[in-house]
Amino acid sequence: MSSGEVSWKAICWTGFVGSWKFTARQTCTHLERLDWLSVHLVNPSDNSFGTAVITPRWLFVLAAATPKSAGDPILIDESLEQIVPESIQSGDIVGISVHTGNALRGYQVGRMARSRGAWVVYGGIHATLFPEEALERGEAHAVVKGDGDIAWGRVVNDCLAGKPGRIYEGGRIEGSEFLAARWDLMRPEKYMWASVQTIRGCPKHCSFCSVWRTDGQKPRQRNHHVVIDEIVNLRQIGFRFIALADDNFYPVTLTDLRLAKQQNNLVKLAELEAIRKERFELMEELAKLPKDMVFFTQITMEAGEDTEYLDAMHRANIKGALVGVEAVTPEGLKAVFKDWNYSGDALAKQLQTFRKHGVHVLGSFIFGLPTDKPATFDATVQMALRAGVTFAQFVMMTPFPGTVDFGRWEKEQEKEPTLIGGVPITRYWLIPTEIRPKMFTPHPSMSSEEIRQRTQKVWDRFYNWSSIWQRSSCCPNITSRIAFIFLSKLYRQMYAGTGISTDSARRKKSKAMARWTARQCKKLFKAKPMPELQAPEWDRGLRPGVIQTAFGAGAANLSGPFAVLPDN
Repeated sequence: MSSGEVSWKAICWTGFVGSWKFTARQTCTHLERLDWLSVHLVNPSDNSFGTAVITPRWLFVLAAATPKSAGDPILIDESLEQIVPESIQSGDIVGISVHTGNALRGYQVGRMARSRGAWVVYGGIHATLFPEEALERGEAHAVVKGDGDIAWGRVVNDCLAGKPGRIYEGGRIEGSEFLAARWDLMRPEKYMWASVQTIRGCPKHCSFCSVWRTDGQKPRQRNHHVVIDEIVNLRQIGFRFIALADDNFYPVTLTDLRLAKQQNNLVKLAELEAIRKERFELMEELAKLPKDMVFFTQITMEAGEDTEYLDAMHRANIKGALVGVEAVTPEGLKAVFKDWNYSGDALAKQLQTFRKHGVHVLGSFIFGLPTDKPATFDATVQMALRAGVTFAQFVMMTPFPGTVDFGRWEKEQEKEPTLIGGVPITRYWLIPTEIRPKMFTPHPSMSSEEIRQRTQKVWDRFYNWSSIWQRSSCCPNITSRIAFIFLSKLYRQMYAGTGISTDSARRKKSKAMARWTARQCKKLFKAKPMPELQAPEWDRGLRPGVIQTAFGAGAANLSGPFAVLPDN
């Protein structure tokens, strides 16, 4: 996964608080208790905007994993609005998923829930890496490590029986075991994009990324039939913008295939070819969906060498992808174990290849690498503009737990740890946000404040009005260009204004602007529901031509990544 641990990973949960046990001497029976307890799934966040860009998929997957005996869970997404403590009652079960960025807030929610007599359970990437921390700081009754699709049901049943375990090993389940989300529990008016997962795991080993260690390097792929069924369900309820929330949508590269052939590793070659074949089958079926649909995903730079794959993405209406560029110099790429990426003019040409084949790029760049110099910032933004990336994010180097960078840094800090507010800096996520540094690892030639200021200027330059307007030319009409401008400004406010700024007044202003912009964007991404849309009848061997006709009838001739349709 690239910069920004987007947390669509496995979840762990905690259970009942207090000394109450289910015994034969209780005045209420086990079955009677089920009539009034509630299961709560909480996506913690310090920032609530009222509207969110992408659905937190894990909420709805774990809702599907909740046993029917516990009833429909109550879903709380704090990126929309904060949890109401009074909604938690004694005996309830509260599941909280945490990644490193929201762990501190997640622990606050867990302690609150436990104080009200609820079972508290944690999961997610961070709880998988630091289960003891969740038990201690978050006052968890239980923690699930790894995938939560199957393990969550066991946790809930154990809490209902009054005997939750301490640690549950969710492991890495096969793609055939991934659950479809409970989208019937979503509030559609609150989200711009829905999210569907097609594959977990990434075969790469970038030094700044934890995915290959937590989700594994072996791609675990869902059958494209169930993926299409879930997407059809989302279009039925009014979503035409969908993020394919994958660690790496391009799991097999041309280099992988070439090396397997050179090594005469026929078993490996057959495995890689089977994964690639399933990818193309998925994209073939995506191409048969209503033509107003827009998909976005995440891939590696190497996909730019595979024009056959890019063309299939374009036909499948995968209009854009987050691509981890990370650095624009060979030295920077080597520093993050990503020296297979291009740099310089070759990098610009590679990025332009995506666009030539109809796939718009959200380029991800990292600042604060040991090789960075003051000139690196200007060179990076100039490269992003010259290469024609449609969107970009510029993040400051953060050593995330589970990464090679973090392990190296933690070892360096062992002898003389830096403390901030009494907390070791290697546990920076536990430092209160008002005193938490923006960077954690020292740079050989620049101060953290200089890097922060230069990064802010890069965001301002890339997302100034004239640059956004120029990039909006990729849209087919004026309405689409307006949508593009709003989304660009929203992205900049949410990720730069509220995350990089150290000035509280500026952060407050950015949050207010982000809330207003989000409301306007939501209107532009609204789509008319299509309840009449039917999923393909896979078991009946329906002919592709019939499916194409059913999905394609009356569709508008659209182009560009953000074509906006009228409601009627």
